[in-house]
Amino acid sequence: MSTGWAIPAESVEFSEEIKKSRFITLLAHTDGVEAARQWIQLVRAAHPQAAHHCWAYVAGSPSDSQQLGFSDDGEPAGTAGKPILAQLMGAEIGEISAVVVRYYGGIQLGTGGLVKAYGGGVQHALKLLLTARRVPMQEFTLICDYAQLALVETLVARFDGSITESLFAGDITLTLALPEGTNNDFSRQLTDISRGSLQMRPLQ
Repeated sequence: MSTGWAIPAESVEFSEEIKKSRFITLLAHTDGVEAARQWIQLVRAAHPQAAHHCWAYVAGSPSDSQQLGFSDDGEPAGTAGKPILAQLMGAEIGEISAVVVRYYGGIQLGTGGLVKAYGGGVQHALKLLLTARRVPMQEFTLICDYAQLALVETLVARFDGSITESLFAGDITLTLALPEGTNNDFSRQLTDISRGSLQMRPLQ
């Protein structure tokens, strides 16, 4: 059975001053690359006077390398975006974006100091982060009669699934969303409670 992955349950902000530069680290739940980019732009708009808005995101599951991104936003290459991304990936949290806003204080930190500042800010923010779990869902169709609907609804609830669509005609056509990896157990119990009369099919 799939257990899914951790996602942010709420946004987090962590601020610190390092050699007169102010670093503000913000974390947020962003589901998908487009949502991540939109949120980064919102942060940028909220801090127009900042010298740098360095960011990274893990926009899907922690294991999906196709939905990663980062930017140094004018800092020396490799000193900001990569350390931010490394912290996010190390936390094994998905659907998360981080922006570290820097208000420059006039003192150079050097490459090592920058890596420590950007990565460290995200590390501190992650310690404050509350998480929830994202469980991937699979969709199926099921045709039942009116007398069987309550049985199906009870079984779907038992598996933490949901009925996403119901079409009422001579019979009822249901679209079910079930946690990934539970369909075999669900199908077996469905057969039991309906004495073999109900079968579900993957939604095409």
